[in-house]
Amino acid sequence: MMCRVGVLFGPQLTLYSFGPHHPMNSSRIMKFYELLPGDFVLLDPVMAKEEEIALFHSRDYIEFVKSMSERGSGYLDYGDTPAFKGVYEASAYVVGSTLRALDSVLRGEVDHAFNPMGGLHHARKGSAAGFCVFNDIGVLFEAARRRGLRKILYIDIDAHHGDGVYYEYEEDPEVFIVDVHEDGRYLYPGTGFEWERGKGEAEGTKLNISLKPGDGDSEFLARFEEAREFMEGISPDLVVLQCGGDCLDGDPITHLRCSPRVHREVARVAHEVAHRKASGRLVALGGGGYNPERVASAWIDVIREMSKD
Repeated sequence: MMCRVGVLFGPQLTLYSFGPHHPMNSSRIMKFYELLPGDFVLLDPVMAKEEEIALFHSRDYIEFVKSMSERGSGYLDYGDTPAFKGVYEASAYVVGSTLRALDSVLRGEVDHAFNPMGGLHHARKGSAAGFCVFNDIGVLFEAARRRGLRKILYIDIDAHHGDGVYYEYEEDPEVFIVDVHEDGRYLYPGTGFEWERGKGEAEGTKLNISLKPGDGDSEFLARFEEAREFMEGISPDLVVLQCGGDCLDGDPITHLRCSPRVHREVARVAHEVAHRKASGRLVALGGGGYNPERVASAWIDVIREMSKD
């Protein structure tokens, strides 16, 4: 019997766009929707309430985003993440849709769920960064905990290190992180070195795997064996997969040369771990990736793997 996979689908998610000439624009999502087959459960996007965003983010930062959203100009960070009219609402839709993905799984509406616009892993509790306004992953973690899911396995294959997740949970022993990314010496944000494995009680609960510029499927999959061994020692309540597509060959701002084979294999492993260890609870998030056709195709491969029995 095939698994039912819910996909967040609606024009609200195309609002998270910094303009046609910015790498993070709506063409990625629109291409994915164009390719989406008809055998998935469509879930309507939801705007997160302020108190939900505040599960992770500071109130001062939320107010700052609101004020910049009304102003509609300038930057939310050091120059990567522009403000625009309605950026607060667009960002709240991303967060709310990730929470909708979680709720749809926990309520049994679907077996697994995917938010293509989710996975904004650079934002910190009090700041934007790297095209990310609100960190929907952090909000998801905190919401999951309030629903009794304490141990979370987070797998991130975006070419950029997920610094906003790693450093906010670096000392948390119940958040297990596997992050495979391009070496920080060559790519933003310049973090995620392999000696970084958590701190204090959380030492050993994180795994950073750095790939060299030009690495492709063979190098990625060989190193991912380390991740599989790491995950064998974990018994999570929830599995979260950030399947960023900027590790794919042809991405305009990164230097890896992977094919969608990587996405299929990682999704297969995440799916298997979720069923074997987390009662099937799996939420996937789109993350980065700036070649719309290749990213959209890889995301389709991910949800197809999630739908297998």
